[in-house]
Amino acid sequence: MKKSHGPSLRALQLDLAKCSTCRGKAVTKGVFHDLACARCNASGWVTAETGEALPLEVLVTQLSIRLQAADHQLAQFRKLAPSGASAQYEQNNRRGAGGSNYTGIDHENRSYRS
Repeated sequence: MKKSHGPSLRALQLDLAKCSTCRGKAVTKGVFHDLACARCNASGWVTAETGEALPLEVLVTQLSIRLQAADHQLAQFRKLAPSGASAQYEQNNRRGAGGSNYTGIDHENRSYRS
């Protein structure tokens, strides 16, 4: 491990686990209504190593790191998906005979394409 003085310059992602009391739902069943889970500070997440609740300042940072990573991953998936006219052309519109894809008349052969 490298020696350093002072706080880390970057926030590191901690290993989190779902709270075993509320099973990650942030609430527990009360007699008449749901109650905020006291074990995980109503977040649904605890430290994976110790199972203890995170301080609120640390929890907000950790959830933000995870949200940014999920947004980045979602953006990568959206780049892979076709868009525009080609995406609409490739999907099945179920307007052809027997539910096939109707794309219009083929003017070269003067017949229907499906």
